[in-house]
Amino acid sequence: MTSAADTRRRLRGPEWAGRNYTLLTAAAFVTSLGSNGALIAAAFAVLESGGDGGDVGLVAAARTLPLVLFLLIGGAVADRLPRHRVMVAANALNFLSQGAFAALVLLGEPRLWQMMLLTALGGTGQAFFSPAAEGMLLSTVRGEQAGRAFAVFRMAMQGAGLGGAALGGAMVAVAGPGWVLAVDAVAFAVAGSLRAFLDVDDIPRHGRGGGLLTDLREGWQEFSGRPWLWTIVLQFSVVNAVVAAADAVYGPLVARDHLGGAGPWGLALGFFGAGTVVGALLMTRWKPRRLLLAGTLFLFPLALPSAALAIPVPIGVLCATMFATGVTLEVFGVSWMTALHQEIPEDKLSRVSAYDWFGSVAMVPVATALAGPAESAFGRTASLWGCAAVVVVVTAAVLFVPDVRNLSRRTKRVALRTPADAEADRGLVG
Repeated sequence: MTSAADTRRRLRGPEWAGRNYTLLTAAAFVTSLGSNGALIAAAFAVLESGGDGGDVGLVAAARTLPLVLFLLIGGAVADRLPRHRVMVAANALNFLSQGAFAALVLLGEPRLWQMMLLTALGGTGQAFFSPAAEGMLLSTVRGEQAGRAFAVFRMAMQGAGLGGAALGGAMVAVAGPGWVLAVDAVAFAVAGSLRAFLDVDDIPRHGRGGGLLTDLREGWQEFSGRPWLWTIVLQFSVVNAVVAAADAVYGPLVARDHLGGAGPWGLALGFFGAGTVVGALLMTRWKPRRLLLAGTLFLFPLALPSAALAIPVPIGVLCATMFATGVTLEVFGVSWMTALHQEIPEDKLSRVSAYDWFGSVAMVPVATALAGPAESAFGRTASLWGCAAVVVVVTAAVLFVPDVRNLSRRTKRVALRTPADAEADRGLVG
């Protein structure tokens, strides 16, 4: 017979799904639901105000530029202060900036500089939020089921992205982009409220000795000393840039000219989200022994959406392509989080995450800003084929790195660090 204790254990869920994990997953679901729709809304807000592809690229770059500038500082701050406070403050800034953007669109004709300014404030909030959030999640998960926990987290987040993209595209077509931006602002407020209840008492705190430059140097030493880490981040600095140009700039333009506007483009992004959900579900069962080899091999399909937009293919084919890409990308995503969890000391998680994010987005503002001029110089079709080729070349190059091919899954992560350990390290460095 099943005991009462067994029944209570099942109701509580698996061991890795504790209180913090549940709150983090719920908050990520809410923000992902709003943000994926807002990405579509921002692009079409620019187009409906009379802007062109170059203006769409400038607004996208305005969000990413402060993200690049403040990420490393955000990582150092998140390893010093309680991470949940950093996350809540960043959510509050995103709520205010996105709410003002929504009001601007709903109440009048927004000017390009206004949209760029508000989008830049949102990027600043993201710069402080992302390292704190990733460090918080990685430090929350324990035990041998880390890979499954990350897969479930990403499945919830990507599932929300699926709904957000599809609903966002539909809402833009029916009600206009302003209302989608308003919904995103509310989502940030709700998510920030959830994150305020996170418990950080059991998470070792980084000592307050030294200074910001010392913290950044320690994070850089941890980052640069691992070839598998910095080579893949370098790879993604290029891949993310060309994919962002294709998705944020060329995608809406192809949708407007050939697919029927915001609705079909939102549907295609929704299929991408569905693929990521399926990919995350796959990773709850599949545990590849060579984490990064498997993940990198599954990145080659990232070239397919750019190629599909270059042709351009019918909406049904584009949706199928986006779905397959979502599945394969998620194999890498879960493998990457698992590798970070098992290899990086807890007291340096946010700083290493900041270097990861910094490298991954550093070239995005340049690529999105240059997407419009590239279209004028080479044509949209040639530019999209160029994006696809770059993805293939840099992904193949990473496979020549031995650590990428050989890093294996372990059942235990590196030992947790304590403030005393951090003080000892600073004594050796100084």
